[in-house]
Amino acid sequence: MNSLSQYACHHLAELLEGFGLSAAAPLSNWINGELVAGEGEAITLINPATGEALVSYRDAGAGLIERATQAAQRGQREWMALTASERGRRMNAAIRGLEGHEEALAQLESVVAGKPILDCRAEVGKVREMFEYYAGWCDKQHGEVIPVPTSHLNYVRHVPYGVVGQITPWNAPMFTCAWQLAPAIAAGNGVVLKPSELTPFTSVVIAKQLESGGLSKGLINIVNGLGKTTGAALTDHPAISKLVFVGSPQSGRMIAEAGARRLVPSVLELGGKSANIVFADAKLDEAVAGAQAAIFAAAGQSCVAGSRLLIERSVFEQVTSRLARAAEQIAVGLPSDEATRMGPLQNHRQFEQVTRMIEAAKAAGARVLTGGKRPEGLPDEAQGYFIAPTVLVDVTPDMEIAQQEVFGPVLVAMAFDGEGQATQLANETRFGLAGAVWSQDVARAHRVAGQLRAGTVWINSYKAISVMSPFGGFGYSGFGRSSGLDGLREYTVPQSVWVETAPEASVAFGYGSGVG
Repeated sequence: MNSLSQYACHHLAELLEGFGLSAAAPLSNWINGELVAGEGEAITLINPATGEALVSYRDAGAGLIERATQAAQRGQREWMALTASERGRRMNAAIRGLEGHEEALAQLESVVAGKPILDCRAEVGKVREMFEYYAGWCDKQHGEVIPVPTSHLNYVRHVPYGVVGQITPWNAPMFTCAWQLAPAIAAGNGVVLKPSELTPFTSVVIAKQLESGGLSKGLINIVNGLGKTTGAALTDHPAISKLVFVGSPQSGRMIAEAGARRLVPSVLELGGKSANIVFADAKLDEAVAGAQAAIFAAAGQSCVAGSRLLIERSVFEQVTSRLARAAEQIAVGLPSDEATRMGPLQNHRQFEQVTRMIEAAKAAGARVLTGGKRPEGLPDEAQGYFIAPTVLVDVTPDMEIAQQEVFGPVLVAMAFDGEGQATQLANETRFGLAGAVWSQDVARAHRVAGQLRAGTVWINSYKAISVMSPFGGFGYSGFGRSSGLDGLREYTVPQSVWVETAPEASVAFGYGSGVG
């Protein structure tokens, strides 16, 4: 084990011990207010920066899923016994459980996920933001009265499902954990959440600290393990009334099928192949900067990554050459380095996939303007999953690299002539998560945005996301919405209540007097 790996292992051990998870045999689950060790096979985490082992923990398995769902049922009943206002107060109080632990939480995320420490600190702030927002919704989920054409008073309530199952990915563990936990409990549900087996610990810590701040015991349960064991036990459990999944289309399809077998609804936030459209009249300085942020932030491991850059032909060479030069200036380095703006890919499987797709694109005729290989200037011991920011040109729409999600720092640039071709190229994919339009012609920007089959569209911007605004996609990007009021509503069911108000109720409805 090299010195970088030794340092990472030691640092991780300190962080785990600081949160009470134990370093030697991590307590990788939070069930009914307690840290619990897994019961299944060992799962070894690999340091993304070095490619060497970090720590091992045990798969949770079906037994712990059973304990977690039972705890969630009890916790949900206790939670709903409180007034809506009290639930809001407790959610706000729970946030204080994170105070003083923000830096340690960010460090834990950085070591395991391989994300730059600056990004992880920002992610911790998003956790707070999400809970603050949804805490305010607890006592504002008003029903409505329907003016039905009978003597009845008819009103509609929004009631929780009960216990929901959530599965979150490895690319943004803290963000997606809070993103789904906050609206679920604000709506009155108990939760069993399974993070990716590759990034297990920060979700456990978040749940633990939130409960210490005032949430009901058992309301939130975190179980960690493999999809084929722990994940399957979660999706198949009869106590789970709704499934929410963030991840790949392949896994999302399996989640939806599992829910369909039990007639359980699901929300799927899946991948993307988002088009970033630059017209010749755009402010090119801003467009180039936006294109960088769209694809190279988080090493391209983002569902909304602007991985297809569509550029009006008259400025194509100018934009791509500037973008290539700018990409070469991005500080690629160790996640722990304060100067790092892009770290490694999170895991070997993803590294192999990205590398394969780059080589396949080159074989199909694409040309590499920059990147496509290991970045220069890394320490010799940093033999992990690093790929330099990559820009490809001479790409045709039918190539795999132009159609399939890469989930890495790889940008494909294609030229277009006119609005019609721009929108046609943008919509020539089975995905429909996000997109952007860069133009100083306001009418055209709105016109093109309105033609994009994407759940989120930016104009002269990219990656502006708020918990206040709904998020989701079309097609292979999934269905249902997260964030905002729409995200809250995904965790409730409308209940229609009819009350007879006539002096003499017609209880028999024409079938008799009702007297036996």
